[in-house]
Amino acid sequence: MNGHFGDPKKRLEKFRAWGTGTNAIHGAQEPDPVTGAVMPAIYQTSTYAQTAPGKPIGEFEYSRTHNPTRRTFEDALALMEKGTYGLATSSGMSAVTLALSLLKSGDEVICCDDVYGGTYRLFTKLLKDQGLSFKFIDLTKYASDPRALKDVASPKTKMVWIETPTNPLLKLIDIQKITEVCREQGWISVVDNTFASPICQQPLALGADIVMHSLTKYVGGHSDTVAGALVTDSKELADKLYFNQNSFGFVLPPFDSWLLLRSLKTLPVRMRAHEANAMKLAEALKKHPKVEKVIYPGLEDHPQHKLARTQMTGFSGMLSFYCKGGEAEARKVLGAVQLFTLAESLGGVESLIEHPAIMTHASVPKEMREANGIGDNFIRVSVGLEDFDDLWADMDRALKLI
Repeated sequence: MNGHFGDPKKRLEKFRAWGTGTNAIHGAQEPDPVTGAVMPAIYQTSTYAQTAPGKPIGEFEYSRTHNPTRRTFEDALALMEKGTYGLATSSGMSAVTLALSLLKSGDEVICCDDVYGGTYRLFTKLLKDQGLSFKFIDLTKYASDPRALKDVASPKTKMVWIETPTNPLLKLIDIQKITEVCREQGWISVVDNTFASPICQQPLALGADIVMHSLTKYVGGHSDTVAGALVTDSKELADKLYFNQNSFGFVLPPFDSWLLLRSLKTLPVRMRAHEANAMKLAEALKKHPKVEKVIYPGLEDHPQHKLARTQMTGFSGMLSFYCKGGEAEARKVLGAVQLFTLAESLGGVESLIEHPAIMTHASVPKEMREANGIGDNFIRVSVGLEDFDDLWADMDRALKLI
């Protein structure tokens, strides 16, 4: 069973003419024809009655294979990513694992060198033992000559894994140029779009084969749901992914799917508010005497600011900075903030702050972290939706303690 039932292209066609903001609210979500309910129902069921062996009453047989609430969310997310086939999973890491299930033992993956610590751990500690190999390289260096990527590949290369903006250094990778080479070589291109969300970036429209999300972050947006997703426009890839998802059981429960549908409706306005606060904070931090450097794609001094303006439709709410000093000074700042919550994760309405070297990227070897620029004085911030004046007063007070 392929899992997507019917023809998603036909099912979603009527919504294609609408903008992303309209589809966030209405895409694949119509009032219930029986009750008139505006919000999709939560089908909290594991199985479905059949009129005869192999003949279900409707389209569904078993909720691991598919569920009406989950399919509604998957369709809505696919529309926002300008794709056709969506697969919602139980976590961001299960979405990463599902994407890698397209490969077989002996295959090689080229991955950007600055990558989420959980992804790095999965690739190097688990999937490497299953016979896959990984090359971590700085994909930003191939913007001027993307075809040089072929020189670092091998006959075993089958996939290129892209994060852009990267976590936590916020480097930008030219999706269009890299995926063009991938198509020429027959490599599968996957873009982790977690930091940007479909509001700020749509990788499928730039040539990517698969878009991956940790829905836990901006799409969920309220720090109350753990989930992941893949979206593709390729039926061939989708059929393989649906089969593997059903076989592995990497599925999102109905209630979580409903929560994400609710959150999807406010994603456009939330992302604009995140960006506005992040830009103000980045500009204020640049002027602070206790800050060495600020990294934010919206700043003109960001190395790929020009690419950000052409590839993205917004700069999102993530920024990083180096405080003056070392780990002791960074700990002092992290321990002094009150409005910023010291916690892993990102993308919620509340502002979060963390120390990548100790927290989210502790699984990355120290020498690799330092080579990439993740030093002991490096701090990552997920800028929330609080009043900016309150956020700045909290940050300024903490920095002055250095």
